[in-house]
Amino acid sequence: MKTIRNFSIIAHIDHGKSTLSDRLIQETKVVSERDFKDQILDSMDIERERGITIKSQTVCLPYTAKDGKTYSLNLIDTPGHVDFSYEVSRALASCEGAFLLVDASQGVEAQTLANLYLALEHNLEIIPVINKIDLPSADIEWVKGQIEEDLGLDPETVILTSAKEGIGIGDILEGAVTRLPPPVGDPDAPLKALIFDSHYDAYRGTVVHIRVFDGKVKPGDTIIFMHNNATYKVEEVGVFKIIREPRKGLSAGEVGYIIAGIKTVSDTRCGDTVTLKNNPCEKPKSGFKEAKPVVFSSIYPVASDGYPELAIAMEKLKLNDASLIYEKDSSVALGFGFRCGFLGLLHLEVVQERLEREYDLSLIITAPSVRYEVGLTDGTLLMIDNPAMYPDPGSISYTKEPFIKAAIIVPDRYMGAVMTLCMDRRGMSRNYQYLNNNRLEMIFELPLAEVVYDFYDRLKSVTQGYGSFDYELIDYRMTDLVKVDILINGDKVDALSQLVHRDRSVERARIACDKLQEEIPRQMFKIAIQGAIGAKIISRKTISAFRKDVTAKCYGGDISRKRKLLEKQKKGKKRMKMVGQVMIPQSAFLSVLKSDD
Repeated sequence: MKTIRNFSIIAHIDHGKSTLSDRLIQETKVVSERDFKDQILDSMDIERERGITIKSQTVCLPYTAKDGKTYSLNLIDTPGHVDFSYEVSRALASCEGAFLLVDASQGVEAQTLANLYLALEHNLEIIPVINKIDLPSADIEWVKGQIEEDLGLDPETVILTSAKEGIGIGDILEGAVTRLPPPVGDPDAPLKALIFDSHYDAYRGTVVHIRVFDGKVKPGDTIIFMHNNATYKVEEVGVFKIIREPRKGLSAGEVGYIIAGIKTVSDTRCGDTVTLKNNPCEKPKSGFKEAKPVVFSSIYPVASDGYPELAIAMEKLKLNDASLIYEKDSSVALGFGFRCGFLGLLHLEVVQERLEREYDLSLIITAPSVRYEVGLTDGTLLMIDNPAMYPDPGSISYTKEPFIKAAIIVPDRYMGAVMTLCMDRRGMSRNYQYLNNNRLEMIFELPLAEVVYDFYDRLKSVTQGYGSFDYELIDYRMTDLVKVDILINGDKVDALSQLVHRDRSVERARIACDKLQEEIPRQMFKIAIQGAIGAKIISRKTISAFRKDVTAKCYGGDISRKRKLLEKQKKGKKRMKMVGQVMIPQSAFLSVLKSDD
């Protein structure tokens, strides 16, 4: 155990975690130069295209240190985006130390702080690293000052690197050996291993990623999961060296995988403890927080006969993404689909893109909403995330909505713009402090419903890309909630209903009506598009009808002749309107979701 080190790399989004992992893998020659490719730990196409990490990945690096000993370094690469912070907490639960990466030109940002606090919660040894020192805009002394003031870490212990140019990579490997503690544990005690991730292999079933804290595990052992008491026989154990490398066994302190013929990923709960059936450990290791969905949306196939394919695709996707939660749903306008819970808007986008790309589906996604708490007059408490389930307003005694605490770090020249943006979103300023002479940390309390709409994009544009944002849910608070229905010729279109705050209802209804007026094609009769709360109409747009000039043949003569023809036409249009059906094109549903700016 003295020669094992378990560590992860944590940082704000885009500070160079994946590139640094690439260099460490190259330096330790885990992969031959011929097989090497950039972002080697990002296995999904969508990760490579967007340049973001979504799933945390593990790799075991063999390294011969200056003292002549060979060490095995287990690196766990983590995502940086706020939506995937649950992946970061899982990775940290299986480490003893972390390298905290800071960009030499950007400095400390919101996720840097959030990830630092996560690492401190797990009592990890933290080594600060300044990356991208080769950039012309790099200001190393300024960043060292921030590391001391904002993070409270010693600037003398900073390692300087440029992952792109390969500068300082040896220092990081030496730092891992000399400055991070080796794991502690008893190889002779009963097995106690923590599941921190799992993925699905079509030929072998679920591959469970574990960190062994006590004891040993080898092929042939019968293991038991302490959460659901499921027992399995171990077929193979090993470590990750980009590809799986089987071993004779794993013992205390090591990170690796188990294959035991497990059919579905949902049987393996992240944070669960694995032990031996005939010699179990006393109590499970305390797992980490359950990932709770915060944004809800319905997914429907474009063609109604595409439902079976969507159902199979959702099941397969769930195997690889344990945080996706879904249940069956149906809509009068769109047929059968699924109501899904996501960790944030980026998670929703990633799921949508993976369904479309990996399973070749075309989908419609309804407006994202959050989960509201609704108290009825008879004392019942409901949790509602779907406008279709909203009860009759007469039976409601109160409604509550989720609030978040948002930490926004910006250069002080954007303070006014950020204030305006947050106040527009019903936010309350709680605190702000200068981190150094021109950078501010602003703390706001905001309703989550206002944030999921397009807050992150707006923040990036008002701060010209310099704003960074991190949030956590705090509690539920009283709100004045209304359900806005969209009527087309008097018929409700359930898929377009939204739950919004009363102050925002008229604006949202007006936007939806404007968008639909542009998208719905003209008919031979007038089409009324209305936004309504209950029976009260709050906005309206009319698509005018095509008209044929029926008076063209009348030369001169009496006016009553013309009037008779116009009246006849009007009757025909009225009759057509009674039987005419308005088909709403697919593009109309999508246009309502997009905001103009």
